[in-house]
Amino acid sequence: MSKQINVEPFTIAVDDSVLADLRARIARTRWPDQLAEAGWDYGTDLDYLQDLLATWEGGFDWRAAERALNRFAQFRARIDGLDVHFIHERGRGPDPLPLVLTHGWPSSFTEYVDLIPLLTDPEAAGGDPADAFDVVVPSLPGFGFSARPAAPGLVNSGIADLWCQLMTGALGYGRFGAHGSDIGAGVTSRLGSRHPDRLAGIHLSALSFAEPPQPWSPAEREYLAAVNGWDQAEGAYSDIQSTKPQTLGYGLTDSPAALAAWIVEKFRAWSDCGGDVESRFTRDQLLTNLTIYWATSTITSSVRHYYEYRHHGAPLPAGAPVPVPAGFAIFANEYVPAGRPPRELAERYFTVNRWTELPRGGHFAALEEPGLLAAEIRAFFRPLR
Repeated sequence: MSKQINVEPFTIAVDDSVLADLRARIARTRWPDQLAEAGWDYGTDLDYLQDLLATWEGGFDWRAAERALNRFAQFRARIDGLDVHFIHERGRGPDPLPLVLTHGWPSSFTEYVDLIPLLTDPEAAGGDPADAFDVVVPSLPGFGFSARPAAPGLVNSGIADLWCQLMTGALGYGRFGAHGSDIGAGVTSRLGSRHPDRLAGIHLSALSFAEPPQPWSPAEREYLAAVNGWDQAEGAYSDIQSTKPQTLGYGLTDSPAALAAWIVEKFRAWSDCGGDVESRFTRDQLLTNLTIYWATSTITSSVRHYYEYRHHGAPLPAGAPVPVPAGFAIFANEYVPAGRPPRELAERYFTVNRWTELPRGGHFAALEEPGLLAAEIRAFFRPLR
């Protein structure tokens, strides 16, 4: 039987003193120099970051963003000694399917705010009310308004167990679906492997695949070479986060400029933005996400997830596919733009029921292309209800 878990309403209310301190720190930023015409080649562009920070200091209305977020029904549940923050929005349809959405890094639960209404009320978006979901969006432990783990060792499998308790013990759902990207895809995969009796299916985007045993197909070989090339060019962030997250955290926790530079560079590099980050994300979206990291002081605990996975985690085993049905939405500019993963690679790890390669969108698909992602999630779960 599932544990009975106490659930309490939650309202975001960042203290004025936190916002005043943020503005004061931005005003005192000690800026580095930048080589002429360097642009983004060496990292986050100085001119762009100075302009973004000027808006964060004086032109961004956090209280308006806070009010918009508080329109969603939010709660905290204490599970195994850890307070888990989550949105829980009921579906508008004849028999909504419960669905848990899990975000990744360096985003937050806000990654899904545009997607939620498309899933809870598909009829309002021109869809079929029979496709409605009860949507649950937790904040990962150590991210945003969820508590930070106090001890080492919490990895994707443990978070999957927390989510199962949240869905069954706290919310009373006997059977549910799951979607995730990035870290959230890892958590969602483990939900399918560890709790197959509870899962109707799992839907994934922005997933990294472990290198499987050889022999490889030509498409697998080409893709894995592209991944290796991407790791050499873009993977330094992961190396430091998985080895020395505490050292990194001092600067990111103390300096709004450092925090913004570290995070926004990833939104630009991993999205389908063609080099113009604000062609895919509004400035308010970027600054809302940054303010959540800043106000909760969770950037260090968020990057520690990489250390935990490297030292305590394990990849899914090749050749023993996760037993529940799996669907994949493969967006055009995931963070290995040199190539998309081939279906046969995914089939080493998953029971693939749906595989869709989409013409646009990137790593943050729920923000970049919420309509395309909603349509894929509805289509995948339709025969599984």
